[in-house]
Amino acid sequence: MSWKKVRLSIFFFIILSMVIAPALVQASSNGKSKSPSKVASETTQSWDEESYDRPEDYSTYITEKDVFITMQDGVILAADVHRPDGPGPFPVILTQTPYNKNQDNKENHNDYFIKRGYAHVVVDVRGTGSSQGAWDSFGIAEQSDGKELVEWAAKQSWSSGKVGLYGSSYRAINQLFTAAKQPEGLEAIFPIVPMADVYRDITMSGGMVNTGFIPLWLGLVTSSGLLPPTYTMSEPILASSVLINHAGQTTGYPSSTLSSAITGGDFAYDGPAALLRSPIYVADQIQVPTFFTGGLHDLFQRGTPLLYEKLKDKGVTTKLLMGNWTHGDYGSGLPADNVPPLDQIALRWFDEYLMGIDDTKNDQIPDVTQYVLGEDKFQVQPSWPHAQATAERFYLRSGKMLTKETPSTLESSSSMAQQPFNGICSGSTNQWTAGIPSALPCTKDNRLTETTELTYTTAPVNSDLHISGPIAAKVYASTTAKELVLSVRLTDVAPDGSSSEITAGWLAASHRAVDETKSRFLNEENIQPWHPFTKEAVQKVTPNEVMELNVEIFPTNVVIKEGHKLRVAIGPSDFPHAVSPAPQQLNQLGGIATIMNTKEYPSSIVIPAVR
Repeated sequence: MSWKKVRLSIFFFIILSMVIAPALVQASSNGKSKSPSKVASETTQSWDEESYDRPEDYSTYITEKDVFITMQDGVILAADVHRPDGPGPFPVILTQTPYNKNQDNKENHNDYFIKRGYAHVVVDVRGTGSSQGAWDSFGIAEQSDGKELVEWAAKQSWSSGKVGLYGSSYRAINQLFTAAKQPEGLEAIFPIVPMADVYRDITMSGGMVNTGFIPLWLGLVTSSGLLPPTYTMSEPILASSVLINHAGQTTGYPSSTLSSAITGGDFAYDGPAALLRSPIYVADQIQVPTFFTGGLHDLFQRGTPLLYEKLKDKGVTTKLLMGNWTHGDYGSGLPADNVPPLDQIALRWFDEYLMGIDDTKNDQIPDVTQYVLGEDKFQVQPSWPHAQATAERFYLRSGKMLTKETPSTLESSSSMAQQPFNGICSGSTNQWTAGIPSALPCTKDNRLTETTELTYTTAPVNSDLHISGPIAAKVYASTTAKELVLSVRLTDVAPDGSSSEITAGWLAASHRAVDETKSRFLNEENIQPWHPFTKEAVQKVTPNEVMELNVEIFPTNVVIKEGHKLRVAIGPSDFPHAVSPAPQQLNQLGGIATIMNTKEYPSSIVIPAVR
């Protein structure tokens, strides 16, 4: 399938999500006492001025198509093996993909690695591409397959016995599940834009269905599985059975998952299905060196840093690179500020741990490198979250002000209509559709969306304000309805008035319960509230009763430049990114929400400020 066709498929599912939503009318475990330790000074680590690279060892390579690998339960997975045209043996880079290994892209045959002495093995996960079985998206069988595939690759005659894992998104996530199984032969992994917690990171934003990405993603997997296998002529019976099985799956896991979430079924709540598919819960079993790449506007901007933190706390050799990327353009703009292209970083990583090359100096790579929004450059920092961050609270005030002074007894609150279509012209739309609408001007400036939101803005800051890490909003609100949904955005307001979205958070009021034992505290302030999102934790929304809503706002790294303003914009929805399940939607339609900003109910945000 060409990229043009893939894009058409993607746009189809975006349109689908926009149509079905109105038709239906509808953290890692961070202890309470945990907060970044203070250090005396910034880290002395820095990227080398000359990036690591080396010449090609091989000018050509051999490709074996559709190598059949039989799993313990008898299911046959199809692999392509690309290896240098030479005697070997070679260390192996393994990629597991649900997007069909026959697609022509770098992750399916990375000749940069192959020509430098690596075998690249690409396998269609069960139930996708040319492989047998039923696709269950990170289910138990697929997780077990990863271990078997590594151990198979390590034992091949052309293999050195050392295996690394590589790939982005889904291909990054199953690296983590595979590494947690601790297969023999696995030496290092390189996950690019992986998630940590399937419920909180991607499927149910604040208790609402992610209709911006999930239909798009499910459609991409199922459509790529309908392409005829390349072995159709040589193995017609096997190919026919695979195609028939894949066609049948379009009404299996994909549709049942989406329909369950939209109608308020089991997938609308955190539970066994989400726990099984959340690598954060098995990350403490990963023992091999791990290089994480994430994006400040990526789908998994919340989860990737949490995974890094989890491994770092367990003493695993790990690094974190966060760029100014969406899910569709990770790695773009590199090299920059001495940070090399991702392929060069991955080569450096694998050369030490798979090749045994001892002059890669991976130990000198900074532990954490983040792009700084506002400064427009990469910067090394001492840890994640930032070790010099302290909690600072800003209050929502009458007159659309955002200040450090608490509201007075004279201040009044503000109201807005509850409606499900707020947010189309915002940075959120671009982020949660993987950067596809990036050419649309209204996704760069939130002012149009802010006309249906309540905004609170600081005066122009008199010196640069650096915000680095997770953010929390404490919003006191009431509604005339039986449900309330809030989106809370942070934007950088330039002197010309343009409002650029930095990050955001979402919460349905019925999911307002907070587990403080799993929340993150900074200077005794809850800066990353953790909500259970279970059926048992649901709380009733009583009309006109004031509620305390603690909204988790996804982490960022930004400098509000001198003369710019920081804005908090509170809206009643975040379409097309998030749509309430049908029961929630019916309970909130026609309601009027009131955001309290009084002395008795002082709504506020708390930011991690680096001074």
